[in-house]
Amino acid sequence: MLSKKETMQKPECHGDAQLRNRVTGNCDQRTSSSTQIKHGTMVQRSKSSSSTSSPESARKVHPRPSDKLNPKTINPFGEQSRAPSAFAAIYSKGGIPCRLVHGSVKHRLQWDCPPENLPFDPLLITLAEGLRETKHPYTFVSKEGFRELLLVHGAPEKAVPLLPRLVPVLKAALVHSDDEVFERGLNALVQLSVVVGPSLNDHLKHLLTSGSLLIIKSKIPTYCSICC
Repeated sequence: MLSKKETMQKPECHGDAQLRNRVTGNCDQRTSSSTQIKHGTMVQRSKSSSSTSSPESARKVHPRPSDKLNPKTINPFGEQSRAPSAFAAIYSKGGIPCRLVHGSVKHRLQWDCPPENLPFDPLLITLAEGLRETKHPYTFVSKEGFRELLLVHGAPEKAVPLLPRLVPVLKAALVHSDDEVFERGLNALVQLSVVVGPSLNDHLKHLLTSGSLLIIKSKIPTYCSICC
């Protein structure tokens, strides 16, 4: 018979050794996986922090003074996040009979033919729809084109029949969330009022509803009072 001491020193069987190695291997695998996950998380955090601290992100958070002199411009080679607006599509296809001329001091429009020879329908309405644009050159072309078209000889006779279709378009600009769009819409309304005179009165109830009046007064109170 084996003594107690010999029994305790008896080597473990082959099955017990395999079981112990398997358990030890699982523990090592879990430890290795945990280490890899922690390492990946640290790398991801490092990339995130480096991207947020990059010069590009700093420029977005703190705009430069020169940004005001360079309005947002359409990048023809960049990816468009959404489909172009109706005005942008018409302009890109040459449907607006004028083009932007960049000057050293200010920009101007050059018309393909004298504006007085152009039909107001649908050009004046299309230019009014362009007042809701927020990117250059659409903002300038729509604003200046609308103004110059109303200055031609015979503008009142051409504009009055279009008032039922013009008023909803101008109202959309007046209730726009962008302050610059709102200001362009308000200036266009004043220009139209000067041209058509009392003919606009019948349409004011549709244009200046209670909701739009609150928005107008809250944006530019002094200027709105003068316009009214």
